[in-house]
Amino acid sequence: MIFDSHTHLNVEQFKDDINETVERANEQGVTEMAVVGFDEPTIEKSLELSQLYDNIYSIIGWHPTEAGSYTPKIEAKLQQLLNTPKVVALGEIGLDYHWMEDPKDVQEKVFRRQLAISREMKLPFSIHTRDAMEDTYRILKEEQVHLTGGIMHSFSGDSEWMKRFLDLGLHISLSGVVTFKKATDLQEVAKVVPLDSLLVETDAPYLAPVPFRGKRNEPAYTRYVVERIAELRGMTWEEVAKQTTQNAHRLFRIGE
Repeated sequence: MIFDSHTHLNVEQFKDDINETVERANEQGVTEMAVVGFDEPTIEKSLELSQLYDNIYSIIGWHPTEAGSYTPKIEAKLQQLLNTPKVVALGEIGLDYHWMEDPKDVQEKVFRRQLAISREMKLPFSIHTRDAMEDTYRILKEEQVHLTGGIMHSFSGDSEWMKRFLDLGLHISLSGVVTFKKATDLQEVAKVVPLDSLLVETDAPYLAPVPFRGKRNEPAYTRYVVERIAELRGMTWEEVAKQTTQNAHRLFRIGE
């Protein structure tokens, strides 16, 4: 019933209990999830998990903190792997000016290359942006992203930024941050974002929602994100779950 549109079951923190983690998610009504690969090892693991579990899909791409290691060989391999069954999007891609592992121009070049691949392959994308909202918006606006659609993953902007990204034809995905007491801007976004443009996610193992803040996040906790959004909008959690799952299916072309 709930679709966790962005999780990282492919990282070290889950190496010992993936089966149990998936079972706990199912028990909480989180019946589908997209596992996001962002470098060679996590891409490989994401694809492996999507073949092992009926309810897991893959999103694969080259993270901005890895931009300096992006090569023509990597790009060719990525293009090949994007044709794998159950790969539903390209990501997470974008800009990260917080860690600044690579210069802005290097990050931008890799970002634009992957947006071009997204267009060529007619795949939606998942965007990572940290301390880089202006440049992320500028690039997305220049790159005709309405042709494929995509996701502002773990959206962290206010309602004005939300409107600007919605105008580009993108979806807004909310994570456990919406449950944080001081996240008032994000709670306002949750109230006003059009329901047909809304997705939910965990970004597990990061950003665990209240009451698990500071602990390892996992897909089961998407339930708390859905419940908080429902509370803010005066809806039932089932209504929010149903709509956001339909949105994920439509964007990822699942069931077509």
